[in-house]
Amino acid sequence: MTRQVVTRRILLAKLALPAWMAAQQTKPPAVQAAAQEEALPVIQVDVELVNVLFSVRDRRNALIGTGKREDFTVFEDGKQQEIKVFARETDLPLTIGLLVDVSGSQERLIPEERSAAGQFFEQVLRKKDMAFLISFGAEAELLQDLTGSPRLLREGLGQLRLNAGVGGLHPGPVPTGRPRGTILYDAVVLAAEEKLKQEVGRKAIVLITDGVDMGSRYSRQQAIEAAHRADVMIYSIYFADFRGFGGGGEGDLKRMAEETGGRFFSVGRSQTLSDIFRQIQEEMRSQYVIGYSSSNEARDGAFRKLEIRAADKNLKVQARRGYFASKR
Repeated sequence: MTRQVVTRRILLAKLALPAWMAAQQTKPPAVQAAAQEEALPVIQVDVELVNVLFSVRDRRNALIGTGKREDFTVFEDGKQQEIKVFARETDLPLTIGLLVDVSGSQERLIPEERSAAGQFFEQVLRKKDMAFLISFGAEAELLQDLTGSPRLLREGLGQLRLNAGVGGLHPGPVPTGRPRGTILYDAVVLAAEEKLKQEVGRKAIVLITDGVDMGSRYSRQQAIEAAHRADVMIYSIYFADFRGFGGGGEGDLKRMAEETGGRFFSVGRSQTLSDIFRQIQEEMRSQYVIGYSSSNEARDGAFRKLEIRAADKNLKVQARRGYFASKR
Protein backbone atom coordinates (compact mmCIF):
# COMPACT_ATOMS: atom_id res chain seq x y z
CA MET A 1 0.00 0.00 0.00
CA THR A 2 1.26 3.47 -0.93
CA ARG A 3 -0.23 6.87 -0.23
CA GLN A 4 -0.02 9.58 -2.90
CA VAL A 5 -1.13 13.21 -2.87
CA VAL A 6 -2.79 13.86 -6.20
CA THR A 7 -3.49 17.44 -7.37
CA ARG A 8 -6.59 17.55 -9.53
CA ARG A 9 -7.33 20.53 -11.74
CA ILE A 10 -11.10 20.89 -12.01
CA LEU A 11 -12.24 23.13 -14.86
CA LEU A 12 -15.52 24.81 -13.97
CA ALA A 13 -16.70 24.77 -17.58
CA LYS A 14 -20.42 24.25 -17.10
CA LEU A 15 -20.72 26.72 -14.25
CA ALA A 16 -18.11 29.35 -15.01
CA LEU A 17 -18.07 29.52 -18.81
CA PRO A 18 -21.57 31.04 -19.48
CA ALA A 19 -21.12 33.81 -16.91
CA TRP A 20 -17.56 34.47 -18.08
CA MET A 21 -18.66 34.81 -21.73
CA ALA A 22 -21.53 37.14 -20.86
CA ALA A 23 -19.14 39.39 -18.95
CA GLN A 24 -16.77 39.57 -21.91
CA GLN A 25 -19.53 40.67 -24.31
CA THR A 26 -20.09 43.89 -22.32
CA LYS A 27 -16.43 44.91 -22.69
CA PRO A 28 -14.75 46.69 -25.61
CA PRO A 29 -13.41 44.33 -28.35
CA ALA A 30 -9.77 44.94 -27.44
CA VAL A 31 -10.45 44.08 -23.84
CA GLN A 32 -12.44 41.02 -24.88
CA ALA A 33 -9.56 39.75 -27.02
CA ALA A 34 -7.06 40.14 -24.18
CA ALA A 35 -9.38 38.45 -21.72
CA GLN A 36 -9.99 35.50 -24.03
CA GLU A 37 -6.28 34.76 -23.95
CA GLU A 38 -6.47 34.18 -20.21
CA ALA A 39 -7.11 30.69 -18.90
CA LEU A 40 -10.44 29.77 -17.39
CA PRO A 41 -10.50 29.85 -13.58
CA VAL A 42 -9.44 26.59 -11.90
CA ILE A 43 -9.72 25.13 -8.43
CA GLN A 44 -6.92 22.95 -7.13
CA VAL A 45 -7.87 20.26 -4.64
CA ASP A 46 -5.39 18.07 -2.76
CA VAL A 47 -6.73 14.54 -2.50
CA GLU A 48 -4.80 11.89 -0.58
CA LEU A 49 -5.27 8.51 -2.18
CA VAL A 50 -4.77 5.40 -0.09
CA ASN A 51 -3.39 2.71 -2.39
CA VAL A 52 -3.55 -0.92 -1.27
CA LEU A 53 -1.77 -3.77 -3.04
CA PHE A 54 -3.42 -7.18 -2.64
CA SER A 55 -3.58 -10.72 -3.98
CA VAL A 56 -6.58 -12.98 -4.44
CA ARG A 57 -6.67 -16.78 -4.11
CA ASP A 58 -9.33 -19.44 -4.50
CA ARG A 59 -10.04 -22.36 -2.21
CA ARG A 60 -7.24 -24.36 -3.81
CA ASN A 61 -4.86 -21.51 -3.00
CA ALA A 62 -4.42 -20.68 -6.69
CA LEU A 63 -3.88 -17.03 -7.62
CA ILE A 64 -6.80 -15.31 -9.35
CA GLY A 65 -5.84 -12.71 -11.96
CA THR A 66 -9.21 -11.91 -13.55
CA GLY A 67 -10.79 -9.76 -10.83
CA LYS A 68 -12.69 -6.55 -11.65
CA ARG A 69 -13.46 -3.41 -9.66
CA GLU A 70 -17.03 -4.52 -8.93
CA ASP A 71 -15.76 -7.77 -7.42
CA PHE A 72 -14.29 -6.02 -4.36
CA THR A 73 -15.31 -3.71 -1.54
CA VAL A 74 -12.88 -1.82 0.69
CA PHE A 75 -13.51 -0.79 4.30
CA GLU A 76 -11.56 1.56 6.55
CA ASP A 77 -12.28 1.28 10.26
CA GLY A 78 -15.46 -0.58 9.33
CA LYS A 79 -16.77 2.09 6.92
CA GLN A 80 -17.10 1.34 3.22
CA GLN A 81 -14.97 3.50 0.96
CA GLU A 82 -15.47 4.53 -2.67
CA ILE A 83 -12.94 2.84 -4.95
CA LYS A 84 -11.43 5.42 -7.30
CA VAL A 85 -8.53 3.39 -8.71
CA PHE A 86 -8.48 -0.29 -9.61
CA ALA A 87 -5.83 -2.05 -11.65
CA ARG A 88 -3.84 -5.24 -11.90
CA GLU A 89 -0.19 -4.42 -11.22
CA THR A 90 2.28 -6.66 -13.00
CA ASP A 91 4.96 -4.19 -14.09
CA LEU A 92 5.13 -1.75 -11.17
CA PRO A 93 8.79 -1.45 -10.04
CA LEU A 94 9.67 -3.90 -7.30
CA THR A 95 12.12 -3.37 -4.44
CA ILE A 96 13.07 -6.40 -2.34
CA GLY A 97 15.04 -6.64 0.84
CA LEU A 98 16.30 -10.18 1.55
CA LEU A 99 17.05 -10.68 5.26
CA VAL A 100 18.91 -13.89 6.11
CA ASP A 101 19.35 -15.30 9.61
CA VAL A 102 22.99 -16.33 10.15
CA SER A 103 22.79 -16.94 13.90
CA GLY A 104 24.07 -20.13 15.50
CA SER A 105 20.82 -22.04 14.94
CA GLN A 106 21.06 -21.52 11.16
CA GLU A 107 24.68 -22.54 10.58
CA ARG A 108 23.92 -25.72 8.64
CA LEU A 109 21.28 -24.01 6.50
CA ILE A 110 23.39 -21.15 5.12
CA PRO A 111 24.61 -23.02 1.99
CA GLU A 112 21.03 -23.82 0.91
CA GLU A 113 19.93 -20.24 1.64
CA ARG A 114 22.78 -18.92 -0.50
CA SER A 115 21.96 -21.16 -3.47
CA ALA A 116 18.18 -20.71 -3.47
CA ALA A 117 18.35 -16.94 -2.97
CA GLY A 118 20.76 -16.59 -5.89
CA GLN A 119 18.29 -18.37 -8.18
CA PHE A 120 15.47 -16.21 -6.84
CA PHE A 121 17.25 -12.98 -7.73
CA GLU A 122 18.07 -14.29 -11.20
CA GLN A 123 14.40 -15.06 -11.85
CA VAL A 124 12.52 -12.25 -10.15
CA LEU A 125 14.49 -9.10 -10.96
CA ARG A 126 13.46 -7.25 -14.08
CA LYS A 127 14.37 -3.88 -15.53
CA LYS A 128 13.79 -1.12 -12.91
CA ASP A 129 13.61 -3.70 -10.08
CA MET A 130 16.06 -3.39 -7.19
CA ALA A 131 17.14 -5.57 -4.27
CA PHE A 132 19.47 -5.51 -1.26
CA LEU A 133 20.79 -8.12 1.13
CA ILE A 134 21.14 -8.01 4.93
CA SER A 135 22.40 -10.81 7.15
CA PHE A 136 21.57 -10.80 10.85
CA GLY A 137 22.66 -12.76 13.88
CA ALA A 138 24.28 -11.05 16.84
CA GLU A 139 24.50 -7.99 14.58
CA ALA A 140 23.08 -6.90 11.23
CA GLU A 141 25.26 -6.39 8.19
CA LEU A 142 24.41 -4.92 4.80
CA LEU A 143 26.09 -7.35 2.40
CA GLN A 144 24.80 -5.68 -0.76
CA ASP A 145 23.15 -2.29 -1.13
CA LEU A 146 20.29 -1.61 -3.55
CA THR A 147 21.13 -2.92 -7.00
CA GLY A 148 19.46 -4.40 -10.04
CA SER A 149 22.39 -6.73 -10.69
CA PRO A 150 21.86 -10.43 -9.87
CA ARG A 151 25.64 -10.85 -10.14
CA LEU A 152 26.31 -8.35 -7.34
CA LEU A 153 23.59 -9.94 -5.22
CA ARG A 154 25.16 -13.36 -5.73
CA GLU A 155 28.49 -11.95 -4.61
CA GLY A 156 26.76 -10.57 -1.52
CA LEU A 157 25.23 -13.99 -0.83
CA GLY A 158 28.75 -15.40 -1.01
CA GLN A 159 29.55 -13.33 2.07
CA LEU A 160 26.93 -15.04 4.25
CA ARG A 161 28.78 -16.23 7.34
CA LEU A 162 27.85 -17.49 10.78
CA ASN A 163 27.33 -14.57 13.18
CA ALA A 164 26.67 -15.93 16.65
CA GLY A 165 27.23 -14.74 20.19
CA VAL A 166 27.30 -11.22 21.59
CA GLY A 167 27.71 -8.52 18.96
CA GLY A 168 28.74 -4.92 19.02
CA LEU A 169 28.36 -1.84 16.88
CA HIS A 170 28.95 -2.93 13.31
CA PRO A 171 31.12 -0.52 11.32
CA GLY A 172 29.18 -1.06 8.07
CA PRO A 173 26.46 1.15 6.57
CA VAL A 174 23.71 -0.38 8.73
CA PRO A 175 24.82 0.08 12.36
CA THR A 176 22.80 -1.73 15.01
CA GLY A 177 24.07 -0.49 18.36
CA ARG A 178 24.98 -3.24 20.82
CA PRO A 179 22.67 -6.16 20.02
CA ARG A 180 22.84 -9.70 21.47
CA GLY A 181 21.83 -13.10 20.10
CA THR A 182 19.55 -12.95 17.04
CA ILE A 183 18.32 -9.43 16.31
CA LEU A 184 15.44 -10.41 14.02
CA TYR A 185 13.14 -7.46 14.81
CA ASP A 186 15.98 -4.95 14.69
CA ALA A 187 16.89 -6.18 11.20
CA VAL A 188 13.29 -5.73 9.98
CA VAL A 189 13.13 -2.19 11.36
CA LEU A 190 16.47 -1.30 9.78
CA ALA A 191 15.43 -2.65 6.39
CA ALA A 192 12.08 -0.86 6.47
CA GLU A 193 13.25 2.50 7.77
CA GLU A 194 16.72 2.82 6.27
CA LYS A 195 16.38 1.09 2.91
CA LEU A 196 12.71 0.91 1.85
CA LYS A 197 10.79 3.86 3.28
CA GLN A 198 11.94 6.30 0.57
CA GLU A 199 11.45 3.86 -2.31
CA VAL A 200 8.35 3.86 -4.53
CA GLY A 201 6.34 1.06 -6.12
CA ARG A 202 5.94 -2.39 -4.63
CA LYS A 203 8.18 -3.08 -1.67
CA ALA A 204 8.77 -6.35 0.15
CA ILE A 205 10.96 -7.88 2.82
CA VAL A 206 11.72 -11.58 2.36
CA LEU A 207 12.75 -12.95 5.73
CA ILE A 208 14.51 -16.33 6.11
CA THR A 209 14.77 -17.39 9.76
CA ASP A 210 13.58 -19.80 12.43
CA GLY A 211 11.70 -16.85 13.93
CA VAL A 212 13.50 -16.75 17.27
CA ASP A 213 14.53 -13.25 18.37
CA MET A 214 17.10 -12.78 21.13
CA GLY A 215 18.26 -9.35 22.12
CA SER A 216 16.54 -6.97 19.69
CA ARG A 217 15.99 -3.45 20.94
CA TYR A 218 12.72 -3.32 19.00
CA SER A 219 9.67 -5.51 19.61
CA ARG A 220 7.70 -7.55 17.11
CA GLN A 221 4.95 -4.90 17.10
CA GLN A 222 7.47 -2.15 16.44
CA ALA A 223 8.83 -4.16 13.51
CA ILE A 224 5.30 -4.49 12.10
CA GLU A 225 4.72 -0.75 12.59
CA ALA A 226 7.95 0.08 10.75
CA ALA A 227 6.78 -2.08 7.84
CA HIS A 228 3.39 -0.31 7.80
CA ARG A 229 4.99 3.13 7.78
CA ALA A 230 7.27 2.12 4.89
CA ASP A 231 4.38 0.45 2.97
CA VAL A 232 6.26 -2.86 2.99
CA MET A 233 4.93 -6.41 2.77
CA ILE A 234 6.78 -9.09 4.75
CA TYR A 235 7.16 -12.58 3.33
CA SER A 236 8.25 -14.79 6.22
CA ILE A 237 10.01 -18.07 5.48
CA TYR A 238 10.29 -20.40 8.46
CA PHE A 239 13.51 -22.37 8.01
CA ALA A 240 14.70 -24.32 11.03
CA ASP A 241 17.47 -26.84 11.58
CA PHE A 242 15.76 -29.43 13.76
CA ARG A 243 19.01 -31.39 13.99
CA GLY A 244 20.39 -28.49 15.97
CA PHE A 245 18.64 -26.15 18.37
CA GLY A 246 16.56 -23.90 16.13
CA GLY A 247 12.84 -23.50 15.65
CA GLY A 248 9.87 -22.23 17.59
CA GLY A 249 9.20 -18.83 16.02
CA GLU A 250 6.42 -19.70 13.57
CA GLY A 251 3.77 -17.65 15.39
CA ASP A 252 5.72 -14.39 15.27
CA LEU A 253 6.58 -14.88 11.60
CA LYS A 254 2.92 -15.54 10.71
CA ARG A 255 1.85 -12.41 12.55
CA MET A 256 4.33 -10.17 10.72
CA ALA A 257 3.32 -11.59 7.34
CA GLU A 258 -0.44 -11.42 7.89
CA GLU A 259 -0.42 -7.89 9.31
CA THR A 260 1.54 -6.48 6.36
CA GLY A 261 -0.17 -8.29 3.49
CA GLY A 262 2.61 -10.81 2.84
CA ARG A 263 2.57 -14.58 3.36
CA PHE A 264 4.02 -17.13 5.72
CA PHE A 265 5.89 -20.17 4.38
CA SER A 266 7.53 -23.14 6.03
CA VAL A 267 10.38 -25.11 4.49
CA GLY A 268 9.81 -28.84 4.81
CA ARG A 269 9.48 -32.09 2.92
CA SER A 270 6.52 -30.81 0.91
CA GLN A 271 8.24 -27.63 -0.27
CA THR A 272 11.85 -26.58 -0.54
CA LEU A 273 13.25 -23.09 -0.17
CA SER A 274 13.46 -22.89 -3.98
CA ASP A 275 9.76 -23.85 -4.24
CA ILE A 276 8.85 -21.05 -1.85
CA PHE A 277 10.88 -18.49 -3.77
CA ARG A 278 8.99 -19.44 -6.94
CA GLN A 279 5.66 -18.87 -5.18
CA ILE A 280 6.76 -15.46 -3.92
CA GLN A 281 7.90 -14.50 -7.40
CA GLU A 282 4.55 -15.54 -8.90
CA GLU A 283 2.58 -13.62 -6.30
CA MET A 284 4.59 -10.42 -6.70
CA ARG A 285 3.68 -10.42 -10.39
CA SER A 286 -0.03 -11.15 -9.82
CA GLN A 287 -1.23 -8.34 -7.59
CA TYR A 288 -4.01 -5.78 -7.78
CA VAL A 289 -4.11 -2.21 -6.48
CA ILE A 290 -7.12 -0.40 -5.09
CA GLY A 291 -7.01 3.34 -4.50
CA TYR A 292 -9.54 5.36 -2.52
CA SER A 293 -9.85 8.73 -0.84
CA SER A 294 -10.54 8.12 2.85
CA SER A 295 -13.86 9.41 4.18
CA ASN A 296 -11.94 10.24 7.36
CA GLU A 297 -10.31 13.55 6.47
CA ALA A 298 -8.40 13.92 9.74
CA ARG A 299 -4.63 13.96 9.22
CA ASP A 300 -3.79 12.81 12.71
CA GLY A 301 -1.16 10.14 12.03
CA ALA A 302 -3.41 7.49 13.59
CA PHE A 303 -3.48 3.83 12.55
CA ARG A 304 -6.53 2.89 10.49
CA LYS A 305 -7.74 -0.65 9.93
CA LEU A 306 -8.22 -1.90 6.37
CA GLU A 307 -10.26 -4.74 4.96
CA ILE A 308 -10.88 -5.73 1.34
CA ARG A 309 -13.76 -8.13 0.78
CA ALA A 310 -14.42 -10.21 -2.32
CA ALA A 311 -18.00 -10.55 -3.55
CA ASP A 312 -17.29 -14.24 -4.16
CA LYS A 313 -17.08 -15.83 -0.72
CA ASN A 314 -14.92 -18.62 -2.15
CA LEU A 315 -12.09 -16.17 -2.74
CA LYS A 316 -9.59 -15.04 -0.13
CA VAL A 317 -8.07 -11.55 -0.25
CA GLN A 318 -4.54 -11.12 1.04
CA ALA A 319 -3.83 -7.47 1.97
CA ARG A 320 -2.27 -5.39 4.69
CA ARG A 321 -4.50 -4.89 7.70
CA GLY A 322 -4.03 -1.17 8.08
CA TYR A 323 -1.99 1.95 7.49
CA PHE A 324 -0.92 5.09 9.30
CA ALA A 325 -2.70 8.25 8.14
CA SER A 326 -0.56 11.19 7.12
CA LYS A 327 0.08 13.92 9.65
CA ARG A 328 -0.38 17.64 9.07
